[in-house]
Amino acid sequence: MAITDWPKNERPREKLLSKGAAALSDAELLAIFLRTGVKGKTAVDLARDLLIEFGGLRAILTANENNFCRAEGLGTAKFAQLQAILEMNRRYLHEHLMRGESLTSPEQTRDYLVAHLRDYAYEIFACLFLDNKHRVICFEKLFRGTINGTSVYPREVLKQALDVNASAVIFAHNHPSGVCTPSDADKQLTCLLKEALSLVDIRVLDHFIIGDGEGFSFAEHGLLL
Repeated sequence: MAITDWPKNERPREKLLSKGAAALSDAELLAIFLRTGVKGKTAVDLARDLLIEFGGLRAILTANENNFCRAEGLGTAKFAQLQAILEMNRRYLHEHLMRGESLTSPEQTRDYLVAHLRDYAYEIFACLFLDNKHRVICFEKLFRGTINGTSVYPREVLKQALDVNASAVIFAHNHPSGVCTPSDADKQLTCLLKEALSLVDIRVLDHFIIGDGEGFSFAEHGLLL
């Protein structure tokens, strides 16, 4: 049965418009992106098959071009469309964060960092540099490592903070394993960076570890005292 023959309240597009996107399942959201199915399958049926084949929605969103395009019902045009959607989301979060207001919400910061760091296959150490009113000056990915670690040089972090005239900083790095629990090395590095920056009156507001789920905040767990 075609989706157009379904009751209106069960069709993904109509359901989204009446109840909001959060009310839809992963398969329904993906079906709206796909727009059409293939012979013998509705867009929802195809979406369900793709979720099983890839292992979930995130795996589809982060698949490389070759793996994405060889799946049934997908292709180069869909891959380009998906990359445009993902980049629009990153830019939306960037504009929201950079609009000149002080950072007051850990959730806002976390969403931005997740969008920029979660899907790397190697570790990235980054900094959000802030002014004295905690408004964002810039976001910099300073160091790139391997799948299980990266070398971070406090001198370079300090130099960049001074170059942009930062008064505060938020650190962030990703764990490609998906596990957000901080290691002893993460804790030691945070203490070292905090001490180095305190010498020039630059405050460390937080250190986020980005993996699967919502990410880990040092500040929320009392690890910046």
